[in-house]
Amino acid sequence: MADRPTEQAREQVRRSSAAIGDFIREQREQAQVSVRQLARLAGVSNPYLSQIERGLRKPSADILQQIAKGLRISAEQLYIRAGILDTPVGQPEVVAAILADPGLAERQKQVLVDIYESFCRENGQRIAQDTTHNTTHNTMHGTAASNPLAATASS
Repeated sequence: MADRPTEQAREQVRRSSAAIGDFIREQREQAQVSVRQLARLAGVSNPYLSQIERGLRKPSADILQQIAKGLRISAEQLYIRAGILDTPVGQPEVVAAILADPGLAERQKQVLVDIYESFCRENGQRIAQDTTHNTTHNTMHGTAASNPLAATASS
């Protein structure tokens, strides 16, 4: 029984390695770069990069950063896919659009994503507080009192 959690952890690592490898391969193919070219750009061996793409190796954060530079994408994208960073707050499509914009420098992209996520967290807290307040208010005073449209409709 003691081996079961260990085996589950190994399986999780295998799945995340395969997922990051698939993502790197997709990004490389989208950029129309060969494995050999990306390996040279990232400063890793061709066989090692091939093993990463096939999910046989789990790259370190440093290697992911080198691969991101070679692909000209944000290292953060790779860190998130590899499970090194938490998933950001907000709409993933918005973050992806910011990160994919070739007209922005990496630092500019990061600043925009940070600001966007900060606003999302702030608005999410406000929405959660409003929801809690309205639920409490509705329970204490009835729904018509807290909803002006319902009060108008019932008048």
